[in-house]
Amino acid sequence: MSFRKLALSLIATAAVLGGAVLVTDRRAAAREAAAEAAFPPTGQVLTVDGVQVHADVRGEGPDLVLIHGASGNTRDFTHALADDLARRYRVIAMDRPGLGWTTDGGAPILSPGEQARILRAAASRLGATRPLVLGHSYGGAVALAWALEAPQGAAGLVIVSGATMPWEGGLGLWYRLTDSRAGRAILAPLIAAYAPARLAESTVAEIFAPDPAPPGYLERVGAGLSLRRHSLRANTAQVNGLLPHVRAMAERYGDIALPVEILHGDADTITPIDTHSRRLARVIPGAVLTELPGAGHMPHHTHPEAVAAAIDRAARRAGLR
Repeated sequence: MSFRKLALSLIATAAVLGGAVLVTDRRAAAREAAAEAAFPPTGQVLTVDGVQVHADVRGEGPDLVLIHGASGNTRDFTHALADDLARRYRVIAMDRPGLGWTTDGGAPILSPGEQARILRAAASRLGATRPLVLGHSYGGAVALAWALEAPQGAAGLVIVSGATMPWEGGLGLWYRLTDSRAGRAILAPLIAAYAPARLAESTVAEIFAPDPAPPGYLERVGAGLSLRRHSLRANTAQVNGLLPHVRAMAERYGDIALPVEILHGDADTITPIDTHSRRLARVIPGAVLTELPGAGHMPHHTHPEAVAAAIDRAARRAGLR
């Protein structure tokens, strides 16, 4: 092939690929706009060190901060649990940086400690200087970082299905594929633009298994917010980068002197109880572990009464009730 023909071929290929990229970006932007219109902020937005933090505040009583897990947002709590707790607590559910309606401040990745600092500052701005802090899944690591970095900044912890201890092995196909700049650059726009509805359905089913998701969960939780390009990138970067932070934090868990309640389903395959909560309960002095037989990764939906009871126990142990 002559140089001229090769050049023309490359130009044509680039034009096709460029057109495909443009179509993908436009489709992704349209779907993101639709998701944001369908699931607007439910609370207020505060600015902390350049980060816009979304906080949904409801109820009266002792302050209780709720921190969601990977790919989530405040709607995972306000779907049902927050209203029940708001009868006796001032509930503050916050989107973690990069997810929901909280921005990441332009940071490529925020560690659990950095996220805890930002959320703690936002909670303080709302008048919660010593709240109970509940963290689910990835949020469990953020809750523990909150206590480690500011021992006087929390009254107690409730860790639900927490990703809290070092683990062996990988994180699954999606996180392997996105564990690179190229993977995040290519896959995030494709998922945002073309992911079918059944992807969200199958993902929710996998997260809840072996329990069923509650009726209407997918319609209310705002899955489309998690499928935005910036949220996909933030989530994969945070999850792929979690292990070294958890490994370093685990060496300090013995210093935690707060009341700590831990709940975990023994059928959880997302954050297995043997890997995380059973080991965590052994290293935090006075920690109380409640095992939920047959329960999966989402007990705040499938066993809300057990989660509420753990919160009440932590509140009593902290002298808040």
